[in-house]
Amino acid sequence: MTEPLVSLQNVHKSFGKLEVLKGISFDVNQGDVICIIGSSGSGKSTILRCINGLIDIDSGSIRVGDFLVHQLKSDKDKIRLRRMVSMVFQQYNLFPHRTALDNVMMAPIHVLKQDKKEVEAYAYQLLKKVRLQGKEKNYPAELSGGQQQRVAIARSLAMKPQVMLFDEVTAALDPETVKEVLLTIRELSEEGMTCLLVTHEMGFAREVADQIYFMDGGVILESGQPEEFFTNPRHERTKEFLSQIL
Repeated sequence: MTEPLVSLQNVHKSFGKLEVLKGISFDVNQGDVICIIGSSGSGKSTILRCINGLIDIDSGSIRVGDFLVHQLKSDKDKIRLRRMVSMVFQQYNLFPHRTALDNVMMAPIHVLKQDKKEVEAYAYQLLKKVRLQGKEKNYPAELSGGQQQRVAIARSLAMKPQVMLFDEVTAALDPETVKEVLLTIRELSEEGMTCLLVTHEMGFAREVADQIYFMDGGVILESGQPEEFFTNPRHERTKEFLSQIL
């Protein structure tokens, strides 16, 4: 048995007096697709931010590959981590004065110090991968929300990560553009990318996930493989949650 690519053990996190994570433990193997679901405020997004080193945990441990995330203190070390773990947010956070191509190219050039011509060639490949060929020279304001989100995904892929974190990436999109973004994520998962998603898209979670984690009040209340989880939830709170959104 190879060891998990991502491992969380008894992770706790509070903001002031509010305890957001109350002992979270789970493992993610290479190539797994994990969907984390639950109501707002249950701690889902905080987990992703802790994995990526954006938030320091209070106790417990997080390991990603060879990185002991809970021990990383310097920005330099956290940047090294984020070469391995890329995160896509609900808000696209694109630079408005830069084209789609420039947005994808910036991190490899400025953070990784890679050759500009090589980065540009790869950026064209990535924008084609997310079905935005012909939009390379467009500015964010000229793109739909779904197109901007796909630029954000291409930008994350430009760092050649081993793990992708998606934090409710379709929540701000209108229904017509959600499908294209989900298709992009599905293709990544089918290619073997290790993905952790916080999502409200239950149909999508059921299709692509290897494992579902249901969070409530800062704990993982229930987990399981999608078919069993959605058809035969064990916990009353899980049943209540699913009845409201399915």
